[in-house]
Amino acid sequence: MGQVVVETTDLTKNYGGFTAVDKLNLRIEEGEIYGFLGPNGAGKTTTILMLLGLTEPSSGTVQVCGHIPTRDPIKVKRLVGYLPERVGFYEDLTAVQNLKYTAELNRLPRGEAEEKIAALLATVGLSQVADQQVNTFSRGMKQRLGIADILIKEPNLAFLDEPTVGIDPKGIDDILNIITNMARKGITIIFCSHQLPQVQKICTRVGIFAKGHLIVEGPVKLLEKQAPEEGQYRIEVQVAEPVPKLAELIKGIKGVTDISGPPELLLITCSADLRPQISRTVVDSGSSLIGMKIEEYSLEKIYKEYFHED
Repeated sequence: MGQVVVETTDLTKNYGGFTAVDKLNLRIEEGEIYGFLGPNGAGKTTTILMLLGLTEPSSGTVQVCGHIPTRDPIKVKRLVGYLPERVGFYEDLTAVQNLKYTAELNRLPRGEAEEKIAALLATVGLSQVADQQVNTFSRGMKQRLGIADILIKEPNLAFLDEPTVGIDPKGIDDILNIITNMARKGITIIFCSHQLPQVQKICTRVGIFAKGHLIVEGPVKLLEKQAPEEGQYRIEVQVAEPVPKLAELIKGIKGVTDISGPPELLLITCSADLRPQISRTVVDSGSSLIGMKIEEYSLEKIYKEYFHED
């Protein structure tokens, strides 16, 4: 078990008669990249506001980096970075000037700040535009600058809200690599995104929120097993000279929930990876097995299972 960076116990936030967050129990450890998922209105933003100390919980407890956010807001702000979905800078200042301002707010010595700013701009791929005004930057460039702005104060925890929206594929890969490297250096990341393949690619764990509740949490592999629909794997089987009863024989394998397609190309849904049992059944039947492909549940499919009624 690593050092706990975020911990909540029965954390609740009410607005009049509406409960935005209901008895949330959350534990996030150092160096994790934790994916915050859920539809709009699920309670994610309210949770983040409470973790940042920007709104008071109605009940329950919350600790961030060992501090209570509403009791020690200055200490929490020094240890936490936040990249909003639409990051704001002084548009008429250059990238360097914006970062110098942040360094001054965090009381970094001038010489140290200049070295750090140059290194961070190189890290996020903005060295060539360091002296350009931010009003000339694309959205992706501003997102990169926002990450550099967070890293200036060497935070223990960073909240990243949709950090790749509006960015080209190459830029997305660059930012995901930067985030992964942040975690490798011990920075804990809370990654809020609707880009589920990106979440699946870099997050160590995810939590899915709905109507103020954390309805499921864990590594994606574990969520595959917890998904509410039974079939979790789809196996494509290509067969030459299939015997007439092949589909019926495969359907008799324990764990097979559905089978479709023509005899030469069967699509099999099952609750586990049953390729050994399926291949044995095909061969034992006298049919010729040409090939098999498996498709595991992606995070997107798991997500849709939980919100298929929404």
